[in-house]
Amino acid sequence: MTVRSEPAQHAGMRASNLALVLGEIARTGSVSRARVAAHTGLTKSSVSALVTDLISAGLVAESGPASTERGRPATALALAPAGAAGLGLEINVDYLAAVVTDLAGAPRYHHVVRRDNRDRGVDEVVADLIDVARTAAGSAAAQGLPLAGACVAVPGLAVDGTVVRAPNLEWPRVDLADSVGDAIGLEVVLENEANLAALGEMWFGGHQDDSAPLRDFVHVSGEIGIGGGIVIDGEVFRGAHAGAGELGHVVVAPGGPRCACGGHGCLERMAGQQEILARAQVATMADLTHACEAGDQAALDAVADAGRHLGVALASVLTLLDPAAIVLGGAFATLAPWLSAATSASIGHHTGATEPPPLLVSGLGSDAAVRGAAGTVVRRVIADPAAYLAQRPAGRVGPS
Repeated sequence: MTVRSEPAQHAGMRASNLALVLGEIARTGSVSRARVAAHTGLTKSSVSALVTDLISAGLVAESGPASTERGRPATALALAPAGAAGLGLEINVDYLAAVVTDLAGAPRYHHVVRRDNRDRGVDEVVADLIDVARTAAGSAAAQGLPLAGACVAVPGLAVDGTVVRAPNLEWPRVDLADSVGDAIGLEVVLENEANLAALGEMWFGGHQDDSAPLRDFVHVSGEIGIGGGIVIDGEVFRGAHAGAGELGHVVVAPGGPRCACGGHGCLERMAGQQEILARAQVATMADLTHACEAGDQAALDAVADAGRHLGVALASVLTLLDPAAIVLGGAFATLAPWLSAATSASIGHHTGATEPPPLLVSGLGSDAAVRGAAGTVVRRVIADPAAYLAQRPAGRVGPS
């Protein structure tokens, strides 16, 4: 039997309690030391000492009198505006994006570069992403925001820092995390863009104040590719091999057009952004939106047809998972006024459900994945502030 030494036990308990206190402050937004003690079960003296450490570390700030206290007002605690920040990056088929969020998740920098990445070499795209990341990191440094790390959203399967499969980009295996991390001087993790979009929606999409906050739902990312982020009890479900949620490659039209994955009649080929634009005979999403608003029948028919095929795929999802809601993101969020009715009717037809879950429209649109990426970084700091403080170089506010 292995017995931990007293110093190791003490360090482990302190790390756990730091996370408990910082998590409570993050959850409530503004709270007194006494309330933190009451909600965490720690003693007031322990909370006071831990809060002092978190303030010294720049993660917590005193923000004025606590509004919920009786008698003499107590000093309220909140996440420090200039505490640890997260860098979110996204590679998608037709754009690169970067977001910096502060410890509370508020965006402090946002930039999107529009370009078609399908016919460009991997090295060229990665070099551009590094440039985007460096510019974002420079903005963070100028604002005095210390970056705790970076997370990259990718349109495909990512495992242990490597892009394993990205069919819409036609990429081979790419060791992306190390390439970007070495260039910008930060720890970098990768995640599927649909999973991050679901997390971004749950954390920042404006549903947190609903009577039933999003905890069990499927987020559908509708861009050139289509992805599904599955959230069960507040956690992303990735599956045994990190491939869960590949909604775009569910076959909805057997014998239909060939897909980049090698299949035929996949949802992406029947309801992807590129296919909708082609059927509507317009060039851009802005053109499509204007055409739908003007009542153009070809545009309305193209969107409705996509909605029906989307409903076929979602019917299977609902039957298997029974989520509380479906969130339409990306292009589907933009097209929701003309797409939702056909999608709902198709779901009802293929499931027989008399009360299917609501179709909600994303509050973040195409920014959901990159917001989720940045949020992932700061949430890790909140979950384990001791680990962040142990690895943070003194005085560092960004990559060198």
